[in-house]
Amino acid sequence: MKETDKVFSQRVLDWYDLHGRKHLLWQQNITPYRVWVSEVMLQQTQVKTAAPYFEVFMERFPNVFALAVASVDDVLCLWSGLGYYSRARNLHKAACHVVKKFGGEFPRSVARLMELPGIGRSTAGAIASISMAVRAPILDGNVKRVLARHYAVEGWPGQSAVANKLWEIAEQHTPQERLPQYTQAMMDLGAMICIRTRPTCNLCPLQESCMAHAKGDIASYPGQKLKKILPERQVRMLMVVNHQGEALLKKRPVQGIWGGLWSFPELGMNDVLDKRAEEITEIQLYGFETWPSFRHTFSHYHLDITPVKAFTAEEVRGNNLWCWASVISSEWLGIPVPVMKLLSQLAKSL
Repeated sequence: MKETDKVFSQRVLDWYDLHGRKHLLWQQNITPYRVWVSEVMLQQTQVKTAAPYFEVFMERFPNVFALAVASVDDVLCLWSGLGYYSRARNLHKAACHVVKKFGGEFPRSVARLMELPGIGRSTAGAIASISMAVRAPILDGNVKRVLARHYAVEGWPGQSAVANKLWEIAEQHTPQERLPQYTQAMMDLGAMICIRTRPTCNLCPLQESCMAHAKGDIASYPGQKLKKILPERQVRMLMVVNHQGEALLKKRPVQGIWGGLWSFPELGMNDVLDKRAEEITEIQLYGFETWPSFRHTFSHYHLDITPVKAFTAEEVRGNNLWCWASVISSEWLGIPVPVMKLLSQLAKSL
């Protein structure tokens, strides 16, 4: 390793010893399993949001064996509200793979870890370095920002050429010793000091050699993806309620938004309301009531939801695709956030 690389990593480690985070839930009783679950949860999710989910997840699934024998519905239920639900489905798939193929032991190779569903190079590097002290670079969003600014790397990190450059830098600076601490330190620098807006450069251990700081142009790094106008989609959600105070929910397909979760059946905005509603549910409905629309935004489009409440007197039994859920207590199901909010409003309206 070049001398400059040693200086870089030592500055980072010295800062971590004094200021880094050492009391996060997943930093206690470190195992490959706990690191893996935390890293997947932290994809697209902030620490303060992920922490309570992690705690509950570990209570229910304390090890990879417990996760592997659970049902996908159980996993999705505990994931409700975290979003990006393919992460939860991949966690379950990967757990089954680790138990079946590796006897419950996570492979120590980054390449082998990357063969597991939902594990990319950075997540594999974090698992290997933090829980096994294997020398492996990481490049999550926080680390990309630190390195892009330090070396004034032009361009959006989502582009292959830019990402490859950052990986090259990350590899060069990864030390031979204290791998768990260095990996956590780099993530902490990006999360605590080199934040997206208004970074506290005066507290950064890398300020002296930071090229973006020297140029007085920190805001330009890393480069941003060109924003595009999100398309809009409109849908009506049919909220059928029975005399027991239960709402009719339908399981969504595994592919697509809210994959595998339970939601209200959907109708097109131009459908004849009562006719189409009874066609979908195959039950008689009455008392239709349209509620005000609201918007839920995904990463790739806006969804304008118009809730429609209706009642049924029929005794309909659930099956694998349909179920009746209490509007007061439905914690046993994996339900997307907008639907949970609507269930809460339904409870108040009954």
